[in-house]
Amino acid sequence: MRALEPIRRHAPRWPRVLATVMTGAMLAGLTHELFDDGLTGLTRTLPRGPGFYLLFLLSYFTLPAVDFLIFRRLWHVPAAAFGALNRKRVANDLLIGVTGDLYFYAWARQRLNMVASPFGAVKDVTLMSGMAGNTAAILLAAIALPLGHQLIDPEVLSAMLWSLALTGAVVGLVLFLSPIVFSLPGHDLWWIYRWSLARIAVGSLLLALAWHFALPDVSVLMWLFLMAGRLLVSRLPFLPNKEALFANFAILAIGHDRALSELMAFTAASTLLAHIVVTGVFGASPVWKRIKAWRNPE
Repeated sequence: MRALEPIRRHAPRWPRVLATVMTGAMLAGLTHELFDDGLTGLTRTLPRGPGFYLLFLLSYFTLPAVDFLIFRRLWHVPAAAFGALNRKRVANDLLIGVTGDLYFYAWARQRLNMVASPFGAVKDVTLMSGMAGNTAAILLAAIALPLGHQLIDPEVLSAMLWSLALTGAVVGLVLFLSPIVFSLPGHDLWWIYRWSLARIAVGSLLLALAWHFALPDVSVLMWLFLMAGRLLVSRLPFLPNKEALFANFAILAIGHDRALSELMAFTAASTLLAHIVVTGVFGASPVWKRIKAWRNPE
């Protein structure tokens, strides 16, 4: 519990300013995605039955739910932290990768009374989540590439192998420098790492099952194989047009050219719609409180 201790006398104003700026940036990013044909995928053929939608939502909320579980153990955060962690996820998806982590850091500094800075814990959780993602990519590559390397262009395969080598080097470097990189004790770091791996596995499984409900002609096993490829591609550097690469790989693997393209477009549009709803639902309460404080100053 070194990263957070109670009692604080004077709350600085910069966390509130930073959180406000981040919220504005999130809204701007959502607006850009919305008017940049972001929701055109919703005009495609809608999956029938509730199975796809239920599993998609469960997959969508896996990340903030596990983050809440982690910070609940570290800081005993209140239920309101779940909303902040959802906004953190939206910011990371729409803006630069660590923007959401900066937002949550500002949220924690503003609302949780503490002496020590929460930066160390937020940093450690972000790094361990990245480590878990890189580990998953390496493990999936060891399984997927021997089975599907014939479907990949030789130049792309070469780039993937170089990317895997770099990913492994980064993991090794972080482990080597762990005594000076991390702030939390080792048992907390391994606990975070295990839950991050579980989150990746559960979220991937839920989305693969959702796609199976949308295209039941494709077996769950094949969807899991494709999900492994999607996760692998998303985690590796040096690969241009990752979504297009995954889509082409999936079409070569299972066919269903038009149906699969429509499903990928619908999934991407549904994710954007979920971002909009989450930002509206969890962002409305803080804005309303600020308006009330402005209209009724004490």
